[in-house]
Amino acid sequence: MFLLGGNMMQGLQQIFITAFQFDRAMAFDETLLLDTLLSAFGGALYMLLPFFIIVLLAALLAPLLMGGWSFSTTSLAFNVEKLDPIKGLGRVFSWKGIIELIKALAKFFLVASVGVFLLWFNTEDFLSLTYEPLEVAVSHVGSLLLLSFFLLAAVLVLIAGVDVPFQLWDHNRQLKMTRQEIRDEYKQTEGSPEVKRRIRSMQVEIARRRMMEEVPKADVVITNPTHYAVALRYDQVKMGAPQVVAKGRGLVAANIRAVAEEHEVMIMSAPPLARALYHSTELGQEIPQGLYMAVAQVLAYIYQLKRYQAGEGGEPGQVDPNDFPIPDDLKKDE
Repeated sequence: MFLLGGNMMQGLQQIFITAFQFDRAMAFDETLLLDTLLSAFGGALYMLLPFFIIVLLAALLAPLLMGGWSFSTTSLAFNVEKLDPIKGLGRVFSWKGIIELIKALAKFFLVASVGVFLLWFNTEDFLSLTYEPLEVAVSHVGSLLLLSFFLLAAVLVLIAGVDVPFQLWDHNRQLKMTRQEIRDEYKQTEGSPEVKRRIRSMQVEIARRRMMEEVPKADVVITNPTHYAVALRYDQVKMGAPQVVAKGRGLVAANIRAVAEEHEVMIMSAPPLARALYHSTELGQEIPQGLYMAVAQVLAYIYQLKRYQAGEGGEPGQVDPNDFPIPDDLKKDE
């Protein structure tokens, strides 16, 4: 208004002058009166167009500065629940609805107070407009409107300066999740503890089943004899050292021994060696170098025993299961 007000007021003044000039032909021809009316409306729109464009840009840019526009088909779609009066009253009389009502009333009374102050303070100016010449009155109206718009805009800026930070704070507060929501989201993304335990138990069961499938391929199962069981396999062509294909303790050890007996895999009771193998080697790994000698003696005895049972060699010598060479760092008491 400050930049464009002068030109706008001059143009509107000319439109008023033209619109109120009548001749005899216009009084008897309705089309001429309509043309004059349309011309007046067109001229007024042309004069006010810059103001409308600025207001439109302000309306578009303000949400953009606050974070952009949000278009949602779901919010525009017809929803029968929105017509529910009970839910509507619930939203109105909720804490949020009460706070918004208080804010709206405060804004209204503040703007209304400024408007009443402007009318009261400029009462004589408004009343004197009827006595002023047209050009002077139009100019005077422009100055009064400019002052009124400026003060009202200042009040709205003051309101926005308080309301916008509050809205941002309240929006961020609502976006924050409660502890229960965090737990629920964690359960959805990571899985509930019950499901995770179930998955782990299934994984352990699958791994155990695969391990049991490797027991029939073993060359020997070394036991404690009841607490531990370790199945070893050695392929001189493919392996640099014997590998542990299955191991377990307690019930798993008993299952390993049962599968070995079912498939006629040799079982040797050597408690110190069984404990050392169990604690120092993982499934699929080669035995540590410190146990090479002890396992070599076991395999040699097993091979000799198999040849003897097949009638291809003499009876193997006796071995002491507690006397295999095991380094001190690999010995385990339990």
